[in-house]
Amino acid sequence: MSAAVATEQAAAVLGGTTAGGALSGLAGTTGLAGLGGLAGAAGTTTTGPTSGPAQPGTGAALVESAKKYLGVPYVWGGESLAEGGLDCSGLVQLAFKDMGIDVPRVARQQMHIGTEVPSLAQAQPGDLIVTRGGGHIGIYLGDNKLLHAPRPGEQVEIREMFETDATIDTIRRVLPTGGPAQTAAGTVDVSRLAVELAAGGL
Repeated sequence: MSAAVATEQAAAVLGGTTAGGALSGLAGTTGLAGLGGLAGAAGTTTTGPTSGPAQPGTGAALVESAKKYLGVPYVWGGESLAEGGLDCSGLVQLAFKDMGIDVPRVARQQMHIGTEVPSLAQAQPGDLIVTRGGGHIGIYLGDNKLLHAPRPGEQVEIREMFETDATIDTIRRVLPTGGPAQTAAGTVDVSRLAVELAAGGL
């Protein structure tokens, strides 16, 4: 099998990410530092259907992870269903944990992870929206919608955003918005995958 064909097959295995600069640039990137560096990287494109399951390790996958908890009661300090509910940062932490990624527990710590997104207009699904001086955090869904655990007496919900850049403390991108599958340890080494495909190892 030629290297070009192997690389294209590697791209297919990874969910349709095109070969070329995006693949070579991603090869070998590891760790949360790698995730931060990939977040918002230009030039990565995807092919194939626009619907279907989100690629693992992306902001879209975080959205899917968090949506499992819609309707769960708000409980101050709650970080697991065993406690009867979740608070805003407990929801964020649990959604990441379900993906195999550890993040800090409280919103004032979570507001410093990842990389900052300059404005709401540039926010993508899976970005974290922090308000109230770090007192509240939610997950951006796109289309001006926020998934969050609001307050006692309410439940994890999706609502239209009324916040603006003036009232948002920070927007954080912890995961890339798309691209190849990721793990908590880092990204797939696309070059190695292409070699294994060429050798018939996959």
